[in-house]
Amino acid sequence: MSHDATPLVETTEDGSLTLFAPTFGEHYHSTHGAVQESLHIYIGMALEERLRAERGATEPLRLFEVGFGTGLNALLTWQRAEAERRPVHYYSIEKYPVGSEVYEALHYEGVTGPLDPAEALRALHAAPWGEAVALSPFFTIEKLHSDLTECTFPEGLSVIYYDAFSPDSQPELWAEELFARLFAVALPEAVLTTYCAKGEVRRRLQRAGFLVDRLPGPPGKREVLRARVPR
Repeated sequence: MSHDATPLVETTEDGSLTLFAPTFGEHYHSTHGAVQESLHIYIGMALEERLRAERGATEPLRLFEVGFGTGLNALLTWQRAEAERRPVHYYSIEKYPVGSEVYEALHYEGVTGPLDPAEALRALHAAPWGEAVALSPFFTIEKLHSDLTECTFPEGLSVIYYDAFSPDSQPELWAEELFARLFAVALPEAVLTTYCAKGEVRRRLQRAGFLVDRLPGPPGKREVLRARVPR
């Protein structure tokens, strides 16, 4: 599948921005609200839970994101890392990085925290691909310009944000084999969250070894999935 069309910047219902990918016919976030979706599914259901469970830990929390996209999940995570003063090593894989003409049009003034959101977002996008970049004492980003089906996953993961385009658009990114490989590199009690609540995705996660719950979603989404690695 070609990816020649430039993503389009659009405003969602909570006033925050997202991108529409003409190639896949999908938005990068919920049109009901990009920031509220990310806060609900990825920060609230995954990161916050592990930060509470690991309170007092000093070693970096290792997090893997499927789909860097606009950088919003990374921005929100960096804000929490700074607020909690807990180091986070943030791995993010993206096959189709957006160009500077796109990401320079993105802004998230409504994102609160210790960091200036505009400056932090620029730093996230400007960080070179393929190397670990310490953006602060509490946040290191390592962006992987690669295909999810071909990459070597980092080990020792506590959190996984599974934010790929939908199974209808990219079914290969929702294969049971990928979930099994992620299960193998995740720590006991690690959490994986995703906006996708399809029954077959839930069953594939379960067959890969995860314990899976269906939880209420953000506005516009009835249910989402949270998967755990058993203790």
